[in-house]
Amino acid sequence: SSGVAAVFAPHELYSEDPFSVQPPAWLEGRAESRVRPGHFAGVATVCLKLFNVMRPSVVYIGQKDALQCVVLRKMVHDFNLNLRVEVVPTARDHDGLALSSRNAYLSAEERRAAPVVYRALRAAEGGGRTEEIIVRVTDVLRSEPLVTHIEYIDVADYDTMAPVDFINGPALVSVAVRVGTVRLID
Repeated sequence: SSGVAAVFAPHELYSEDPFSVQPPAWLEGRAESRVRPGHFAGVATVCLKLFNVMRPSVVYIGQKDALQCVVLRKMVHDFNLNLRVEVVPTARDHDGLALSSRNAYLSAEERRAAPVVYRALRAAEGGGRTEEIIVRVTDVLRSEPLVTHIEYIDVADYDTMAPVDFINGPALVSVAVRVGTVRLID
């Protein structure tokens, strides 16, 4: 027989005026936290609650959410959780667009334009000075008329998300842009 054997209702994890996990101060102003203040406190708090309830030994997180990966790794380390955070490559469509539930909000024309985000990130390959990388990424993004707003282009150390002036090894370039009205991050 088929059917549902159990339901996990995460609303039970929320309460009025709850305790919350506060990420370290160095996080403020970096990449996604710059445009979504307080977001990572919510992410860390909910994940800590889920980890405590579910007791996983490994958690897999997509690289697209790079700052979230750094935050969760640090939280797992600092709270001595018996858990490993594994970062997996970003799942992408055939044209390079990162898979996301937000993609459903793209019109057909915007969907055809959206892979410009991946092309822009590819323009960062080869490293160099941060300013030069940002110019290359910006040029590709601005080549697409349906990119209506560039929220940020961030160049950082791959493991710590600390800003870097020059890339000559593992690093992370992340962007947040609007294609039409849809916000895409990668």
